[in-house]
Amino acid sequence: MIQSLSSAPANQTHLSNLERLLRPHPESQPPQPAPRIRLLPTTLRIPPLHISQSNTEENVSPRSLSHLSQLLSDTSRHSSPRTNIAPRWRDLHGCSDWSGLVDPLDRDLRRELLRYGDFIHSAYHAFFHSTAPQLPDRSYRLTRHLFATSSIRIPSWTSPSSLSSSWIGFVAVCNNEREIRRMGRRDIVIVLRGTATALEWAENLRVNLVPHLNASQAKVECGFHSLYTTPGASKPSLSSAVTEEIRRLVEIYKNEELSITVTGHSLGAALAILIADELNGSAMEASMPPIAVYSFGGPMVGNRAFSERVDERGAKVLRVVNAHDLVTRVPTWFCGGYEHVGTELKVDSKVSPFLKPDANPACCHDLEAYLHLVDGLGGGDGCQFRPNAKRSLVRLISQQRGNVKKLYVNKARALGLELVDEVGLPEAAMLR
Repeated sequence: MIQSLSSAPANQTHLSNLERLLRPHPESQPPQPAPRIRLLPTTLRIPPLHISQSNTEENVSPRSLSHLSQLLSDTSRHSSPRTNIAPRWRDLHGCSDWSGLVDPLDRDLRRELLRYGDFIHSAYHAFFHSTAPQLPDRSYRLTRHLFATSSIRIPSWTSPSSLSSSWIGFVAVCNNEREIRRMGRRDIVIVLRGTATALEWAENLRVNLVPHLNASQAKVECGFHSLYTTPGASKPSLSSAVTEEIRRLVEIYKNEELSITVTGHSLGAALAILIADELNGSAMEASMPPIAVYSFGGPMVGNRAFSERVDERGAKVLRVVNAHDLVTRVPTWFCGGYEHVGTELKVDSKVSPFLKPDANPACCHDLEAYLHLVDGLGGGDGCQFRPNAKRSLVRLISQQRGNVKKLYVNKARALGLELVDEVGLPEAAMLR
């Protein structure tokens, strides 16, 4: 059970015990400098919000010293051993709208959500570091890069960083036979990052509803429609690229059991729903494999007619929503007529024993914070946090240390973890 430390002396005792636990015995090893573990750069993709926070902080401890040491090591970032899901993959993929799997959160569904969430992390990392995506699951092979183009006109003298087409994600397919047997099918995944460029921010603010793909009643946000359907000067539209690649892959593997999983965060979550809607409504609908969307922190996409059309076409959507994430409530604040799609999986950043109860809006929308909450979701009233959560705190502390309780930030420093800020600078450099 997670317990509270009742006093300052108890805190000091807790930390001293942990240091003794982690310190090698002097006779067993030669003296060595403290290890320096460089944390991954941030994947939060919204501007920093300067919001004052209370200095009050609950003193909460994991269930044991060994558990805390594991969570503060980079090794626990990797998921626990995967079970054979072949007999029930269709249920996990939403064939029954995840009935009975959400509360309490099914163990295998939790692992699937974390696995696909890490795919989104790889998309963010690739974009901000201008590198090829390093897929977190080596069972998959990247087959196509995806680009989104804004229809907002920009002056010809603008810098290259303001170009209207931006890399936004990728398509990959599982090509490991052992993993295919474990999952019960060959999986095709479409991965989409969230907002990252000025033009994407501008598109997010175009909140008027427009007809989508020649529909008269089904309407979606203008900015999402623009990014999805606009071709670039040398790039096809996101819509064309995805449908073309999915047709190609379905034809290649037409004699196999297939699934299509679309996953995204924030803007990527909205675009994922547009993709699922179009694929299920395409001319090749009869041969289309089952399609599921796993979205994290996604805004509302369209009106009720659009929501009903997505449901009628058979796309299954599981939306992971933090109760305190403002993004999931827009754009209804600015423009009425919007409605969410699919099944909601609710998490709550206030119940995490590691995050401050007054975590700011940036943290409440952060992808790693979402995955931390999914890993800890225990079910029941109040989205209780399970005491045996396994996901490492390394990335969370690196990206959201201002929102993580000081007890754990201080212990990370004591263990030699090099905290890196949003632009990749070590913490020491920030204090100069």
